[in-house]
Amino acid sequence: MKNLRITVNGTSYDVQVEELGETSAPAVAAPSPAVVPAAAPAPKAAENAGSVTVTAPMPGTVVRVEVSAGDTVKSGQDLVFIEAMKMETPVKAAQDGTIASVNVSKGEAVETGKVLLTMN
Repeated sequence: MKNLRITVNGTSYDVQVEELGETSAPAVAAPSPAVVPAAAPAPKAAENAGSVTVTAPMPGTVVRVEVSAGDTVKSGQDLVFIEAMKMETPVKAAQDGTIASVNVSKGEAVETGKVLLTMN
């Protein structure tokens, strides 16, 4: 794990980044949309959880959820939109897959690292 400090529109965020190797998606610099790389397995508590978790790249409020469980998605497709500081940021799929579970809903406040959904 690497600890990094990222500044977006004058606000600094301390984040931890896990290097997965050459197959992981490259980080995208602001103000481009956030691409969330494939992460660790989902917690055991979610029965229908997939093998890939998609987490919130920043704290904010979920303003739109674009997918439902069972949907097939393509790499780069918008999954969830998070509003922070009056800016909507799309969270995109880092790979092709099927949505296993959606763990957030519109209007929900999320913190950095919160599991938004899982994919297979």
